[in-house]
Amino acid sequence: MSKLFSFSRRSFLITAALIGTLFATTFIAPAQAQVTAFMQAIAESSARDKSISAFYQANGYKPIWTGRGGRDQSRRQALLKALTSAGNHGLPQYDTDFLKANLRAVKSERDLGRIEVELSKLFLRYARDVQTGVLTPGKVDSGIKRQVPLRDRTQLLVSFTKSSPAAFLRQLPPKAPEYTRLMKQKLLLEKKLAKGGWGPKVPGKKLQPGQSGPSVVALRNRLISMGYMRRSASQTFDANLQKGVQQFQLAHGLNPDGVAGAGTLKEINVTVQSRLGSVLVAMERERWMNIPRGKRHVWVNLTDFSAKIIDNGKVTFKTRSVVGANKGDRRSPEFSDVMEHMVINPTWNVPRSIAVKEYLPMMQRNPNAAGHLRLIDGSGRSVSREGLDFSQYTKANFPFDLKQPPSRRNALGLVKFMFPNRYNIYLHDTPAKNLFARESRAFSHGCIRLNDPFDFAYALLRKQMKNPEEFFQARLATGRENVVPLDQPVQVHLVYRTAFTSAKGNINFRRDIYGRDGRIFSALQKAGVVLRAVRS
Repeated sequence: MSKLFSFSRRSFLITAALIGTLFATTFIAPAQAQVTAFMQAIAESSARDKSISAFYQANGYKPIWTGRGGRDQSRRQALLKALTSAGNHGLPQYDTDFLKANLRAVKSERDLGRIEVELSKLFLRYARDVQTGVLTPGKVDSGIKRQVPLRDRTQLLVSFTKSSPAAFLRQLPPKAPEYTRLMKQKLLLEKKLAKGGWGPKVPGKKLQPGQSGPSVVALRNRLISMGYMRRSASQTFDANLQKGVQQFQLAHGLNPDGVAGAGTLKEINVTVQSRLGSVLVAMERERWMNIPRGKRHVWVNLTDFSAKIIDNGKVTFKTRSVVGANKGDRRSPEFSDVMEHMVINPTWNVPRSIAVKEYLPMMQRNPNAAGHLRLIDGSGRSVSREGLDFSQYTKANFPFDLKQPPSRRNALGLVKFMFPNRYNIYLHDTPAKNLFARESRAFSHGCIRLNDPFDFAYALLRKQMKNPEEFFQARLATGRENVVPLDQPVQVHLVYRTAFTSAKGNINFRRDIYGRDGRIFSALQKAGVVLRAVRS
């Protein structure tokens, strides 16, 4: 594991003085010869990095780090400060051994030119890490379709040289309030880790009101340490302990029945290290989304099984959701797009994958199976099943599309919300209302089902009409498919957060239903990110 920029501030200032001395005394040759040697070293060292090469070509191969002036010194000092505090952002430990070794070996302007380029590379690496993330999402998990908003590297260098160095570096991290709140929670968990965590794990399979004994005491102590209870000497599962269990359950997406069953105890016994890892992953995910999200936007957190409408940073509508099942190609992807319209009384155009994987085998066993679906040929005409031999078809040659006309039994329910995308994902109603009572709701083929789709539609339409309920119900009553454009398209973000905060800053955790955050944390560790224990 690389060591975090391990020379001290004092040694860095000594290095800065060394650089100044080299320019002032070591090189006595004519100025043109000095510049040429320095320029050649920069050109050679940056030849394989087009962004850095373009920057130095444009600025005449002048130093921005290794010059004698105060501006160069302030840039070096600002970068040092940023690198030494990179752990606050959950970033890798940066290996700067090359710099120490090269500085000790500086004997010429060519050596100094090479160091100049290495400092620019280090700056650009840090800038990307803290601004848009350490990892490339799709390389970690194919279900993460998010496009990271990478900044132009040459322009970063240009802007940096024209700005106050410290101020420029401070403005690189995401400005979203969630990022700041996650940083605070990270520090709290690091302090708790330094103190040994939340105490012993709670034994047993189920604890409930009225019980007493060592397991109840362990539960009480752990909830106190976690901050879900005030200090108490009671050794009984009393009303205060029940309330503490409920508060924990609410913060972890569990049924708040106040009983510490197997599922609740499993979450209570998760270690500080694991929760800290979830926060680090959430911060990385925030960096991937360092973009304007829209004054009004829809926020679907897959792990929370929820969909929200957010206006100017405040949640104005929230409903439960069902997301893709954790198998095969049914897991819901993560991406952002723009909702353009809704469809009242929608037709379900069965995706090809579902048609041939699920319905074709059924019709091969029984030609009348799935009778609610119509067979549509290549010319768009409805085809009778009479006389068809489905056994002659395979997944590759099945010649029909399957469609379900509008009805209350339609798989999409009575309304769907469209943000056209290559993944064929959208939000919609469903006739399977019973699933919304489940604690874990990963059952769909990938699309997002809403518990309150009509209210969701009203909330969206309220921006463009006085009586959205009357408008919606009138079109619903026709029984015919109706496309309703949104006057102001709304950004939709399908995200996956196992750690997130409330507006008040309290931390919430959810299960890693697809295992994506576990893979991200492993990749962060390979990139050099470490868990820290911070003493107060």
